Amino acid sequence: MKRQLSFQEYRNLDLFFFAVILLFSEALIVRAAGTWFRDQLYTVSVSAAVTAIVLVRWGPWAAIHAALSGAIFTWMAGGSLRQLLVYALGNELSMAALLLIRGFGKEKIRTNKLLTLLFALCVQLLMQLGRALFSLLFGGRVADTIDFFTTDSLSDLFSMVVVWIAARLDGVLEDQKTYLLRVHRQMEKERGGSL
Repeated sequence: MKRQLSFQEYRNLDLFFFAVILLFSEALIVRAAGTWFRDQLYTVSVSAAVTAIVLVRWGPWAAIHAALSGAIFTWMAGGSLRQLLVYALGNELSMAALLLIRGFGKEKIRTNKLLTLLFALCVQLLMQLGRALFSLLFGGRVADTIDFFTTDSLSDLFSMVVVWIAARLDGVLEDQKTYLLRVHRQMEKERGGSL
């Protein structure tokens, strides 16, 4: 008989899986931007999309992914320690999206298409605002903070599309405790029906 994962083991494995997605995606994006798209003014990032998905799945545990995505991006781009802090700490402002989760509920964010899109956009904009604020805190110029919004504007749309797709996939943009209980109930129902 196979040993089942405990809830904590499942959560840790799931968080690790999303961290790996961040690592490879951000590394690939930075490499592509530096090699093939050097002259482009815009960048795309999966940071907000992954963080938004993890926020719904696990709540505050997404803070790990928010900081990690900023650290990976700046490290892969060859950024300074100051830039790493700006991105890693700035991305943490996205945790304010937990207020939307508390206000509307995870299920409504998942099932209401407009709310899904607004939630993803909110996470992205909070990350951009956080980077701008930490840049100012570390001595950046006000004029330069606008770049956090303009150069990453494609990520706004990208995040909305990714999170919208995730909401359409069973169990992806869903509280994992709720999801596991739902799956367990379905399995029990099927088992009972097959007797």
